[in-house]
Amino acid sequence: MPLRITLTDYGVGNLYSIRRSLENCGAKVDVIRDMSGLKDAECIVFPGVGAFDKTMEKLLPHRDEVRDMLLSGTPALGICIGMQILYEGSAEGSSPGLGVFKGKVVPLEGEVIPHMGWNQVVSGDPLMSGVADNNFYFAHSFRGSPEEDITIGTTEYEGTTIPTFFRKANTYGTQFHPEKSSDSGMTVLRNFIRFAESVL
Repeated sequence: MPLRITLTDYGVGNLYSIRRSLENCGAKVDVIRDMSGLKDAECIVFPGVGAFDKTMEKLLPHRDEVRDMLLSGTPALGICIGMQILYEGSAEGSSPGLGVFKGKVVPLEGEVIPHMGWNQVVSGDPLMSGVADNNFYFAHSFRGSPEEDITIGTTEYEGTTIPTFFRKANTYGTQFHPEKSSDSGMTVLRNFIRFAESVL
């Protein structure tokens, strides 16, 4: 029986790319707009579209329940802004985040902001198993700044090494977009699905 992934629709952006990618990797995807449905999820994906406050708007009423689910072991993947909302808060807005990751989201530093394009992700995590090319697609102006040991991958941008890949309990977060990263991204998504199936 395929893994059932609950994909959160925050009401901003297009979910087609990530939904199609997850389905192509063998998962069954349910898209929800009512975040109360997360309580029944066996696996959650927070997609990477939107601004911090707007993304948290629908999640705030369910914040404590969702955080407790993730810290208790429900497998999840947050992509870009979907990763950033896993933190306690962001310099981009005033809303609290889900608070799964200790720390804040801070502005990305560099001459070219936003960072849009392909950069290498250095990681030895099992989700990278089988990845032949560790270049992944990025599109962001902010980044996670963890206050605990959750960084499992880094990226060099304009001469500075920044954390871009995170894990706590069974929750993964990527600053990069696997659904826009060709074969390498699909490998990461397949590995995540296998991981989620193994912990259920």
